[in-house]
Amino acid sequence: MSLEDAFVNEQASRRSIEIDGKVVDESSDCYVIAEIGHNHQGSVEKAKEMFDEAKACGADAIKLQKRHNRSLFTGDYYRRPYDNDNSFGPTYGEHREALEFERDEYVELKRHAGEIGITFFATAFDHQSVEFLAQLDMPAYKIASGDVKNIPLIRAVAEAGKPMVISTGAATLEDVMRAHSAAAEINPQIALLQCTACYPAEWEELDLRVIETYRELFPSTVVGLSSHDNGISAPVAAYVLGARVVEKHFTLNRAMKGTDHAFSLEPQGLGKLVRDLRRVKVALGDGTKNVYQSEAEPAMKMGKKLVAARDLPAGHVLGDDDVAAKSPADGLPPYERDEMLGRRLKQPLMEDSALTFEALEERMPGPPGRAAAFSSDAR
Repeated sequence: MSLEDAFVNEQASRRSIEIDGKVVDESSDCYVIAEIGHNHQGSVEKAKEMFDEAKACGADAIKLQKRHNRSLFTGDYYRRPYDNDNSFGPTYGEHREALEFERDEYVELKRHAGEIGITFFATAFDHQSVEFLAQLDMPAYKIASGDVKNIPLIRAVAEAGKPMVISTGAATLEDVMRAHSAAAEINPQIALLQCTACYPAEWEELDLRVIETYRELFPSTVVGLSSHDNGISAPVAAYVLGARVVEKHFTLNRAMKGTDHAFSLEPQGLGKLVRDLRRVKVALGDGTKNVYQSEAEPAMKMGKKLVAARDLPAGHVLGDDDVAAKSPADGLPPYERDEMLGRRLKQPLMEDSALTFEALEERMPGPPGRAAAFSSDAR
């Protein structure tokens, strides 16, 4: 092994992140984040219900989005009309404010998350939100895809000293490397997520093998997937490729009012996703080829043993046409066939009788598999 390979292996062995007391590393289950965003529709009670459902589904964490809307948007953008079926206000600013939770709501939700035993954190979209979440002692921060190029914000989050989950949608590899470097210089607790910032994302645009690219480029960083597809198969494939964090949008009902519900998972879907991720981790094994007791009966039924292909007299020398392989497999396996050819029977055998070495004399001179020339019939 070269020094470079040894270094990469050593770094990969340290590829881990700890979020709210749970270690995520190469050997762990996939860490599943249920992204509520603003699917709570501005209702704390609905958000609590979503927390409960996510916990029941087996998710590790539930996540909201925090914005200081007045400073996040330009005045014109904040005041622009927002008249559509998904609007919660006549202007975009009023729509966003109607969906925004403030301190009291976050305190109540954090209390509820602690009571039911699920990790709760949020995406910080601006510096004011970073400070807001820091005052609440959130256990982690999310950087949205839209802020991969926002190095000042990334540095501010890194300085908070908590684990960072960074999505990388709509970013070039250069953008990703710049963002990772800015965060890692301050805080190495990073999970880097492949993401396609389309809602929903088309299958051909998911680019799951970028997970492998990230693992090669960032050997000490946990890699994952923020998956905006309409399904649950992509995260499972991502885990096989090395992802150890998966984020999926979550809703109580995909028909609810709001732009994100349509591509979000309902509780049944989230439950199946968590189930499949847990299964695939176990199913991958450790690379050892095993033979299990559970295989014994099927192997006996479907496997084959060596038998006499027809009635054979004592003294007969076994040739190609004298030996058959038939089920069940309660005798010599077919790979022993060549060792039998050319040997003389000590006793007569009826058709389908199991062949054994004890019933045979030593092989007559001549190449294996060419016994017909030495059979009693041929002499």
